[in-house]
Amino acid sequence: MSTPLAHPRLLMAPALVWLAVFLVVPCLLVLANAFFLRGVYGGIEYVLTLENFERAFDPLYAGIFLTSARVAGLATLIALLIGYPAAYAIAMAPARRQPVILFLAVLPFWSNYLIRTYAWIVLLNREGLVTQGLRWAGYTGEPPSLLYTEGAVIVGLVYNYLPFVILAVYSALSRLSPDYREASRDLGASGFTTFRRITLPLTMPGVAAGAVFVFVLSIGNFVTPALLGGGRFQMVGNLIYDQFLTANDWPFGAALSLVLITVMMALLIAQAFATERASGTRTREAAA
Repeated sequence: MSTPLAHPRLLMAPALVWLAVFLVVPCLLVLANAFFLRGVYGGIEYVLTLENFERAFDPLYAGIFLTSARVAGLATLIALLIGYPAAYAIAMAPARRQPVILFLAVLPFWSNYLIRTYAWIVLLNREGLVTQGLRWAGYTGEPPSLLYTEGAVIVGLVYNYLPFVILAVYSALSRLSPDYREASRDLGASGFTTFRRITLPLTMPGVAAGAVFVFVLSIGNFVTPALLGGGRFQMVGNLIYDQFLTANDWPFGAALSLVLITVMMALLIAQAFATERASGTRTREAAA
């Protein structure tokens, strides 16, 4: 006779130990440095202080945070505008074709992040494919400055993180019963009204999940701004990178990291709360 597991949580123990030893503890050690002083010649002086957090909210660094939030917000908005229709088209496709289309949507994840970013350098530089296409179309003026701009950074972020939006929204759409749309049409609602009042509200948890994924990953990104931005403007990820590896100011870099992690955690908690609230609302409506 098979014996049920007395403690199913023991199955999680190896993964939890691994995360605690190699992720949680190192992060806590780094973040603890935020409360100490930088040494005169680098290093750390173990004197408790809140000076690093005061510097983090200095207008200079606060401006970099705001710039990062604006760039991440634009990337999130564009990803949603592109990803939602794509996910909707996949969800409405015949069931036998959906796995293939989803595979194509996530296919970029099968290549290295740096390779995908460098590909945009090839596309956007002054002799790249975009410029060549403009010349082929008859454009004879000065090649536009597409690379090393804020727009190039946003394009790179959208491209790299768009699959998260597609998967999150598709998951919400696939769980949506077609009976809602059929009932809406039977009551005389147009396709747009059905989408606006039925489909979109019921899939908002998926939209929120995709938006949080893109925003959180974008605001802390430092590879894409460094490569596609050419160092012409800084995002908070680049600022943290410079503090640890260039300025050798670990306490200030740790303070910036702690502020960024706090923002990310607040967004994740808000998204989880919104999703739970939406699920509760649907459950009450179904019960009624």
